[in-house]
Amino acid sequence: MIRTALFMVAGLALAGPAAWAQSAAPESDDSRYTFNRVDDGYLRLDGRTGQVSICARRPAGWTCQVVPDERAALEIARLQGENIAIKKELLARNLPLPGTVKPEPPAAKPEEPRLQLPNDADLDKVMNFIEKIWRRLVEMIATLQKDMLKKT
Repeated sequence: MIRTALFMVAGLALAGPAAWAQSAAPESDDSRYTFNRVDDGYLRLDGRTGQVSICARRPAGWTCQVVPDERAALEIARLQGENIAIKKELLARNLPLPGTVKPEPPAAKPEEPRLQLPNDADLDKVMNFIEKIWRRLVEMIATLQKDMLKKT
């Protein structure tokens, strides 16, 4: 019975928009629900939420039971079909499928800079430079003292 109702909903979804466009009334509480006759009662479509219910006469009066929502299953089937079509298109263009692509190995991290101490030759150069500066300074002071002594 639920399958019959689902087929009816699918039929309404295909044929309904044209009929609905012709008989579209302004939105009000009176036009919220659309009823269609089925074997044991009515199929009710909520125009605001899209919820489908089967309404049937019971000993206590009319009751409506919500039809299980199969939209998620239909969406999965649609996505699977699209996935197959995309894979066929990739293969037709000689492109690799995403599932078969191997990830590239991670790039080697650049090594952290190391503190490299100067070798003996570099130390000798620095010491010679400092020694030359020191000798110049001593010569300048000595020359300055001589000039000061001459002036007095």
